[in-house]
Amino acid sequence: MTNSAPRRAGRREWTAFTVLLLPLLLVSMDASVLYFAVPAITRELDPSATQQLWIFDSYAFALSGLLITMGSLGDRIGRRRLLLIGAAAFGLASVVAAYAPSAELLIAARILLGIGGATLMPSTLGLVRNLFPDDRQRARAVGIWSAAMTGGIALGSVMSGVMLNHFWWGSVFLVNVPAMLLLLTLVPVLVPEFKDPAPGRFDLLSVPLSVGAVLPVVHGLKEIAAEGFTATRGLCVGAGLVVGYAFLRRQRGREDAMINRSLFRSRVFGTGIALNAVAAFAVLGSAYFTTQYLQSVLGMGTLEAALWSLAPSVAIGAAAPVAGVLARKTGRAYVIAGGFVLAAAGFAMISLVGTESLWLLLTAAGVLSCGIVTVMSLVSDLALGAAPAEKAGSAASLLETGAEFGGALGMALLGSIGTAVYRADLAGADPAVRETLGGAVAAAQRLGGPAGERVLALAREAFVHGMAYAALGGAALLLVTAVLAAALLRRSGGPAAAAGGHGAGMPAAGAPGLAEAAP
Repeated sequence: MTNSAPRRAGRREWTAFTVLLLPLLLVSMDASVLYFAVPAITRELDPSATQQLWIFDSYAFALSGLLITMGSLGDRIGRRRLLLIGAAAFGLASVVAAYAPSAELLIAARILLGIGGATLMPSTLGLVRNLFPDDRQRARAVGIWSAAMTGGIALGSVMSGVMLNHFWWGSVFLVNVPAMLLLLTLVPVLVPEFKDPAPGRFDLLSVPLSVGAVLPVVHGLKEIAAEGFTATRGLCVGAGLVVGYAFLRRQRGREDAMINRSLFRSRVFGTGIALNAVAAFAVLGSAYFTTQYLQSVLGMGTLEAALWSLAPSVAIGAAAPVAGVLARKTGRAYVIAGGFVLAAAGFAMISLVGTESLWLLLTAAGVLSCGIVTVMSLVSDLALGAAPAEKAGSAASLLETGAEFGGALGMALLGSIGTAVYRADLAGADPAVRETLGGAVAAAQRLGGPAGERVLALAREAFVHGMAYAALGGAALLLVTAVLAAALLRRSGGPAAAAGGHGAGMPAAGAPGLAEAAP
């Protein structure tokens, strides 16, 4: 008995894949596109402090809370259909946001953008799984997908600064419209439809359960990263975990579950999600410090900092293709472990950064980013290859949701380490100086003269000291993860899969720049 080789994708599939990169770039760019627009929005719309926070956060909350729902919905109604619906909603919401006459309407438009983004991300990655049945081609496509996603976040802030130098603040949203019109025109022609042939009923109760599991945890962790731990924020995270437990129990016990039970049984798939979450932990945990370093330690303006943050991206483009070649030669388990070790080396370099170490920081960020892109591209392909093709949307949504959790935890945990060291170093300082580096910069500007310079120098030294401890903590975690990744993937057949076989555990049928996190 012989097994026929998987069908290889041709020019049509690669052209379709290029079109699918459009929504991915736009969704990732929208995460950072408002960095420069806040002063103009404040002048025009006069939002309250709470409204200003929601203008930023509503997009990310809507996107992360609905990823699981939209991934499952795409499996049922068709990933191409959901992609087109999401693209239309994203384009419409972009127009509304661009011309919003009030803060309330802008927040509503940002929520709609998040809903649209939640349909686009799992749909594009799920379609990649279907367009490329051949393992080597799929690995190459997922590597490009991962690099495009991380690069889009860095490009968003730069594009925002360039647009605002020539147009009004709403122009940063209108960039989405022609791209979405192009998508709506080309996808029906180039991309075939894929969906689960026997999806079962849609479990409506699982929708609020999945949202209630994701949002409180992500929100609580981000608040802890920004403002420190409090009992209320801890309870918020705890409540999300309780709802998450109820959600998972429901998924395991129902035939029409939003997440197919076969995904839970795959050790390879579960390992891929966990490793992807650790990679996101490293990306956002490091970006929490590096963005502040460029602006508050080196004193760069926002646009200048965003432009410098693109420098590490030069090396990212080569990381995923090289990782794919190495994985075929030496085994995926070893290359993924090596990616974590490389990222840990980047963290170790960050721990050596002083108060005037721009090039060391950029080099460290480049090393870390190459390691993380190596990991993300390979584990994303690993998890997708382990999932049945008809469940590709659900698999992609779980990968993205795991990354949301990992990123929020990275900012919270590493941010808490850095903040604790910072405050310990400035124990006798004024409360405004001791609270955050941004507060210290503002206090130094108010003082002025030699006194202000002394305050600023002490605060910058304390911040760099805290960043060093956080970086060492991140390096230690990644080294432990490297060992676990090698052991788990070797045991579950990961290396064999790298050469062209499917991941073990399930039958085969048939995704940074420095500006990734705002302080």
